Amino acid sequence: MTTLPERTDVLVVGAGPVGLAVAATLAGHGHDVTVVDRQAAGANTSRAAVVHARTLEMLERIGVAERLAGLGIQAKRFTIRDRDRDLVPVWFDRLPTKYPYTLMIPQNVTEDVLLDRLTELGGQVHRPYTATGVTQDAEGAVVSFDTGDEVRARYVVAADGMNSTIRDLAGLGTAAGTTLELSFSLADVRVESGLPADQVLLFFSTAGILVSAPLPDGSFRLVAEVGDAPEQPDLAYTQQLLNARGPQRTTVRVTEVIWGSRFRIHERVADRYRDRRVLLAGDSAHTHSPAGGQGMNLGLRDAVTLGDALSTALKNGDEADLDAYAAASRAEALEVVSLAGRLTRLATAPAALRPLRNAVLRILANVPAFRRALAGRLAGLAQN
Repeated sequence: MTTLPERTDVLVVGAGPVGLAVAATLAGHGHDVTVVDRQAAGANTSRAAVVHARTLEMLERIGVAERLAGLGIQAKRFTIRDRDRDLVPVWFDRLPTKYPYTLMIPQNVTEDVLLDRLTELGGQVHRPYTATGVTQDAEGAVVSFDTGDEVRARYVVAADGMNSTIRDLAGLGTAAGTTLELSFSLADVRVESGLPADQVLLFFSTAGILVSAPLPDGSFRLVAEVGDAPEQPDLAYTQQLLNARGPQRTTVRVTEVIWGSRFRIHERVADRYRDRRVLLAGDSAHTHSPAGGQGMNLGLRDAVTLGDALSTALKNGDEADLDAYAAASRAEALEVVSLAGRLTRLATAPAALRPLRNAVLRILANVPAFRRALAGRLAGLAQN
């Protein structure tokens, strides 16, 4: 356990990708930033595995975009299929961006790159510290911890996840949201052959949906909506999913399950992103369906925007950019939550409607404007 400073410019609570990106942005501007996390060590599971074009453009500001791009798979195509039949091919290589692809990279690798960058800039993560209280005054905020330590900061960033302690202590709350009655199974597996290593596939089969996404170590991320997902999907379970929902003409044999989990979907956006000296970013501010791989991307964009806005406030006392961040980022979150929700409901349509859904998608796939718009929305590019 490292010793906490008594004072800092910005205290970032949470050392996931969002907290690390906020801290790296601030450190790059020359500010004193302190990062704390309640975990004794960083997580080593892959979890979020997609970084989109607009996010990479913003991560250029903190000097990590090229590093990430060199460590991941640059998937230029995303295809919606009905087993072996293409329904909607979506090409990213035609988008107006320096990063015309979806970058497939495990979250733990993204975190490692962000932590390395923060360390280069003179920062570090203090573990394990659990926040227990927040008080605010005209000059800043004081956060107390379970160790008895207190840190006074000019600003505090809550990047401590969906069940954010800082958000709740500050009274920012969450808007009335929903937990969709959908259960998902997630697994990283190794297979012999049969799945493309250069594109993401979304299977809209009669049995239900299945996502296959390649990862840099040669494994594949599988995500499926199921009736009752097991806590730890095993080899037989993942094999059954591929047999029932994946390719038919080719047998995909699972040889190993590296990691697995399950989850349900929550759709929530915080009422406010700012209360005086406390600001929200990432999952503490919004959570939603993983459809389209938008969650971590939205959080990373929050992080860079907020870091820049905090730098302006620290340098000259002008908080206009903080208010702009709180308004604009919340508005974007509402749009992303809506998009992810629509994609989820489309993907999990009742069995009786699936043939009609697939037929409509085949028709829409012949409209270039539809394919371009979908690619742009998934990539997070503003002009789309």
